[in-house]
Amino acid sequence: MSGANELSILSIIISSLLLGIGLLFFIAGSMGMLRFPDSYSRLHAVTKADSLGLGSVVCGLMFYSNWWQNLLMLVVWLLVLASGTVSCQLLARFCKAKQDQL
Repeated sequence: MSGANELSILSIIISSLLLGIGLLFFIAGSMGMLRFPDSYSRLHAVTKADSLGLGSVVCGLMFYSNWWQNLLMLVVWLLVLASGTVSCQLLARFCKAKQDQL
């Protein structure tokens, strides 16, 4: 490849693998949300699989962007990790409180 901004074959393969792994995690999290019996296991499946899926997608996309775009993607991923953890915890507490009321 002649251009300075073009990717090598190895980086295209690694990027494609990371994007594929991210897609598989997203699909697994969606299937877990549909298949698991109670709300706690559904929350676990969605939170963990989507966090790993987004991390893999972000790492796969890093091959195609500049350093400042990489930094921005990492910050967004860290914010999603933090908000997913907090929202999952709050939702689990709400479900537990509702279950105790019944």
